[in-house]
Amino acid sequence: MSTFTPDEAVACRRLIDLALAEDFGTTGDRTSLATIPATTVSRAAFVARSPGVVAGLPAAEMVCAAVDPKLTFKINTPDGSRLDRGTLLATVSGPLQSILAAERTALNFLQRLSGVASLTRKFVDAATGFRAKMLDTRKTTPGWRLLEKYAVRCGGGANHRIGLYDGILIKDNHLAGLGGDVRRAVEAARAYPGNSTLPVEVEVDTLEQLEVALAVRADIVLLDNMSLEQLRTAVSRRDVVAPGVLLEASGGVNLDTVLGIAETGVDRISVGALTHSAPALDIGLDYLS
Repeated sequence: MSTFTPDEAVACRRLIDLALAEDFGTTGDRTSLATIPATTVSRAAFVARSPGVVAGLPAAEMVCAAVDPKLTFKINTPDGSRLDRGTLLATVSGPLQSILAAERTALNFLQRLSGVASLTRKFVDAATGFRAKMLDTRKTTPGWRLLEKYAVRCGGGANHRIGLYDGILIKDNHLAGLGGDVRRAVEAARAYPGNSTLPVEVEVDTLEQLEVALAVRADIVLLDNMSLEQLRTAVSRRDVVAPGVLLEASGGVNLDTVLGIAETGVDRISVGALTHSAPALDIGLDYLS
């Protein structure tokens, strides 16, 4: 069963505080407080209304606990599981006022993260049989990065660097600031204090830049918006010149193109759409008793 790391749990609690504050305002759930007796105890179920992959149940559980510690949350289908329409994900029981107050915020987390996991699984399935890992990017919802990257893992993908602080990725604008000097950029990144344990990745747009990156033994070379023919040539050159250097394809990756990219033999495919374009998965909360 997938669950949050300590850092992900902290990030989730911060988001929950913000979400509940914007939903409750200073009065709480006026509708439920007015219509539901405080003594009413009930049970409800989180149910998938469409197929996909579930992610975010720990967040939904944390929402329920934040609204009312008396709520009991039981997970029936763990994060990372494939879903059919009608799959029972979890149940919540306790004061009905509290269940209704928690409903929308819990569903917002669950639908968003399940959407990311479901889209990721589609990309992973589309490239099955090839060695390329499916990676996310930093194109995430502000504040949601750790949770969205968690959801990518639930969908079978892998995480790229979390932020600017935990990885070195020399992009085109870094190179532009150095007059396009790939060698200088890679050597400077390696020499900078504190960088010795981090892999150095450099983005290249041409096969000529690739040759320099291979010669200087960058740990990872990001092949940006290259054609399939260029990607195949890049893999062939890498195998001859610098075995062990990882090649990552990026740019123009969608469900129609990902298989062809994987077939070229690249090691990694980074897909911004996993997080910036994932539609929410349809999940509902059904009253049971």
